[in-house]
Formats: sequence, structure tokens, C-alpha cells
Amino acid sequence: MANGGVYDQLAGGFHRYSVDEHWVVPHFEKMCYDNSELLKNYVHAYQVTGSEFFAGVARDIIRWMDEWLSDRDRGGFYASQDADISMDDDGDYFTWTLDEVRAVLTEEEAQVAALHCDINEVGEMHHNPAKNVLYVRAPIEEIARRMSIGADRVKQLLDSAKKKMYAARLQRPTPYVDKTVYVGWNSMCVSAYLEAAKVLGLEDAKHFALRSLDRVLADAWKTGDRSLDNQLLHVVAYSDPKAQHREISGLLDDYAATTIACLDAYEATSVLSYFKFARSIGDAMIAKFFDIASGGFFDAEPAADGKSLGVLSTRRKPLQDSPTPAGNPMAAIALLRLHHYTGDHAYRDKSEQTLEVFAGIAEQFGIFAGTYGIAVTHLLESPVQVVVVAESNTETTADAFTTVAATAFAFNKTVLRLKADQVVAANLPPALAETLPNIPQLSPREPFAVLCSGSACQPPIRAAAELQRALDSALKHQPV
Repeated sequence: MANGGVYDQLAGGFHRYSVDEHWVVPHFEKMCYDNSELLKNYVHAYQVTGSEFFAGVARDIIRWMDEWLSDRDRGGFYASQDADISMDDDGDYFTWTLDEVRAVLTEEEAQVAALHCDINEVGEMHHNPAKNVLYVRAPIEEIARRMSIGADRVKQLLDSAKKKMYAARLQRPTPYVDKTVYVGWNSMCVSAYLEAAKVLGLEDAKHFALRSLDRVLADAWKTGDRSLDNQLLHVVAYSDPKAQHREISGLLDDYAATTIACLDAYEATSVLSYFKFARSIGDAMIAKFFDIASGGFFDAEPAADGKSLGVLSTRRKPLQDSPTPAGNPMAAIALLRLHHYTGDHAYRDKSEQTLEVFAGIAEQFGIFAGTYGIAVTHLLESPVQVVVVAESNTETTADAFTTVAATAFAFNKTVLRLKADQVVAANLPPALAETLPNIPQLSPREPFAVLCSGSACQPPIRAAAELQRALDSALKHQPV
């Protein structure tokens, strides 16, 4: 995919889908939710393989989203960028004729770009056969052999060519960017950015994600006297600043994704308020959408005014990932993670009931039940928690602990970094405070890590290599 035309070889980020089996010709629209979930995929691929290629794709997804789908002033992620300019256009902004390439590059740069991206007189676009979709046809080593120059020189020429072509592309009429900030999609982007920031060490991405989540919590979370009175809106801001302000009630996806984003933010910062937001939003999700009689979550609240909109008024229990992760397995994941932090078995029970509702049919959905499979993994595998405790003057050693803990991939693994004065019951979620009762008695002068699996914690670990061995063992021998 990342070598195909479905990926933007100049700006980064993925188009919406491929129209051919080779991943060359895409539908050129770009969605925030596609890129958020693909960002997670490429970060996880990097964790599993150690391949810098996957890390590079992840960084470029962020580079594109930072430039095009981010409200840099207020925080928040925009919805999408259109595929084209008009009905007569089919991706002309993103595609190239050979003459257009030669017009902006030196002869040597054009030769390298043409070989690398398969740019010819006849391209792939039916409406204009001269237009080429950029994709990786020949690797750098092959180009070096064909041109009888060094691989470093080819890379230098290719980097220069891409920068010049992107600069030229920016002069073209640009497809419209929908600047609507949807709560659920925004929360998915927040979670993806925080995951990338943790694994790849991207502090700017972490800060922007937290600022975006703060905006959602400030503008879209309305509190009342009871869980049922608390309300999460569906939209933070509309693309047209002149549009009439409307408060549309959030859907199951909004609540589930935002609960997960708040838990991710707590793990990224150790700021307890994010955990408290997660619990409040998760409780409101249960109150509004959970089916007490049969289990599972409905996608929307009952119509308040009782008016029928025909089939649109029928509440469903979503299982299928299409095009975003489905609400029920996302809700199940959120509740399982809340259970791990609170010890409240009601969260786990409702999550298990939700997954049982679909157990007989999930297999029929194949890859479209991917999130369901992830939720089952969360249910069956005991949580593995790494808590790093260090004062600010021991950052280097603590960084080594955090890097080791973040490198391994596992859905059920969490990493927290705390200062000694944070490790008191008042500053920890209930289950964590109960699991780690003796940490305040330990000396904070030297950083240490505590590895917990299930409901038991190992003695403090003082060396990164020792943490690596303990973590490998915990992830390999999962009690179920």
C-alpha cells in the first residue's frame, strides 16, 4: 500500500481506497479516519518488525495531517480533503504528465523520478491518458544500476525531485478541505497521534493530540447531575464558520472513541483528570446506549420527541467495521480498559455481554470484524502494565525504561511514567492504587520500573535490560 498510488508519494497520507488490485490508481479523497487507523497500523508494524520503512510512513502520515487536516491554532483534526476540484476532474491535482514533471525538474532529477514512479507518456488515468499516478515502480538500487550512479546520489536526486514536485503541486487549484471537527473521528486521530508519539518519540505530535482532546472535552462534553444527563456532542465545529451553531447529540462511536482517547491521554501524561473524563464518558455511554435486556450497545439514543424517521429511526447494534471501527467492539475495549484501572467488574461484565451478543455471527464478517477480534484479545489477555517512577533529574535512565516498555507491541500493554509524589492513592486510578501500595516507600532518587501482570506486580526493576527480559517473559506467557 505504502509503495502504491493509494499513498501520496509527495505529501504523505493515504487516499481513500484503490480502484485496482495493484493499489496503483486510488479514489483520491483523503479521510482523517483512514489515516488515523493506518497510522496505528504502521506504528504497530514498526514495533513488530523494527523496520524504519514503516516508521517513515507513520511520520509522513503525521506530516500530511499536520499540514492539511489540523487546526493548528485551536487544536482539532479536520474531516477530509476532496478528491478533485470539479465534476470534470479526476485526481488532476495529484497526478502528473511527463511534460509536467520535466517542467519543474532538472534532466537528471526527471530521469530518476520517472524511473522510480513509472512516469511515462501514457499513464494510468482513463479520462486523460497522459496523466500518471505516482507509485514506487523501481527501488533506489535498481535505478542506481540503470543510471550507473551511486545509490546515495539517486536518493539525493529523488528527495530533491519530490520537494520540487510538491512545491509545484501546491500552486495548482487545491481540492477542498472539509474543516468539520467530528468528535469521534477527532478522538480516533488523538489516539493514533498518542500511539505514534509514544513509540517514535514525537513530542510535537503528543502535544497537538492533547490540545485537540482538550478542545473536545471543553466544547463537546456537557455535564449534568447524573450520568444520563451528561452529554457528548457529535460535532465540535463546522467547516463553514458562518454556519448556524447546532448541538447534535453524540452517537455510540463518539462516546467509545473519546473514552479510549482519554485513557490514551492518561497513559501519555499520567494526569488523572484524563482518567476521570474517561470514566465519566464511559458511564454516560452505558447509561445512554447499553441494552440492559439483551446486552450490546445501540448506535444512538431513542428519539427524544418520539417522531419517526422511518428506517432511519431504527436503532442498530453496529458490529461491522465499515468504514470506521464499529461502535460495539470499541465500546467493549473502552470498558475493559476501564475495568483494568478501576477494578469495577460491572465494566468487564458489560463488555463480555457485548462480545457474547455477536459471538455467533462475527466470523461471517471476516476482516470487517477486525475490531471485534481486537476486543476479544483485550478480554482474554491479562493486562500488562509498566510503571516507571523517576524524578526529573533522572530523565535519561527513565527514558531508557520508557523506550523499552514502548518498543514491544501488545494490545494489552500499558506504560505509565510517574514522579514519586504522584504515586499516592489520590493520584492513581483505584485498581492501580491497590496494586502498587508500596511504591511511595521506595526511594525515588534512582529511577525504577514496576511490571504488573494481572493483579500481581514484580519487585522494582532498576536496569533497562532487566525490564526488557521481564517484559518479554510477561508478554510471552499470558495467563488467560
